[in-house]
Amino acid sequence: MEEIIQTREISVGVVGLGLMGSSIVAALLLAGHPVKAIAPLPTELADAPDRILSQIRHADEADLLAQAPDAYIAQLTVSADYGVLADCRLVLECVTEKIAIKQIVYQKIAAVVSSETVIASNTSAIPISMLQQLVPNPERFLGIHWAEPAYMTRFMEITCGTQTSLERANWAFELAHYWQKEPTLLRKDIRGFVTNRLMYAIYREGLHLVEKGDATLEDVDKAFRYDAGSWITMMGIFRRMDYTGLQDYPEIFRRIFPLLSNSDEVPDLMQQLVDRQLRGTQSAQGLYDYTEEEAKEWDKAFAVFNKDIYQLAARYPFRTDQRIG
Repeated sequence: MEEIIQTREISVGVVGLGLMGSSIVAALLLAGHPVKAIAPLPTELADAPDRILSQIRHADEADLLAQAPDAYIAQLTVSADYGVLADCRLVLECVTEKIAIKQIVYQKIAAVVSSETVIASNTSAIPISMLQQLVPNPERFLGIHWAEPAYMTRFMEITCGTQTSLERANWAFELAHYWQKEPTLLRKDIRGFVTNRLMYAIYREGLHLVEKGDATLEDVDKAFRYDAGSWITMMGIFRRMDYTGLQDYPEIFRRIFPLLSNSDEVPDLMQQLVDRQLRGTQSAQGLYDYTEEEAKEWDKAFAVFNKDIYQLAARYPFRTDQRIG
């Protein structure tokens, strides 16, 4: 990076303090930023401080802290008053994926911050080019897509809309390295961005195999865990192709591609679960069934796993810092 960024001199705002929003706050605090966190919902205002402290303590267990948890929390302001965002150079929106609600949030942010303040969304699906139309000075709007838990994962996609200033996007890209991320900068507003396009192609094919009776849910999960799961953290998919040799892929493509699902419909299995208002481990029933204790154990196990995988990825630092688009 060309210049040293002093994160302690850059106040960052976060609007929306659910699970993802509070996780982002924790990540920003660990990076040294003073953070102004806005809780649009009364329940978030009450619950967020304890949740954020718990997340920072989890990061401490993973040896990610340079000082005591309370020192980071001292840099946090939690409020329902958007006015506390006034001095922020970056404000991240992390509310529900409903455009009408996001529009209200953007209006409240824009009313109190400088016209130079970068405004970003954590959206994983709505086009940035669409959302930036809801913001004064749309050139300062971009997407910053995090992965949960934000303070323990290296993934990040920074996405430009059609009007986004590349200078501001590059600033966010450089800043993301101080958040201990391996960011990708997408200069084109690709619908679904990269990670969702890849993952939803996998979801579609997996559910297609299950619905046809060709495989069970357990079969698909095992295949993905013990094949891709054994190498993907180290090398991704294209380095894997290089590593295994390229000569066989064209023939495999010709044979397999015509057999893959190209459906643009919601799989019946998924629609039935949603119609029944099932939410997986959050309701103890979904694609799999869980006891309440099993659902809690998945939360605990995932927390430990994130610590392990974060440290494992650090041992194989094949950084390219590539900008795509």
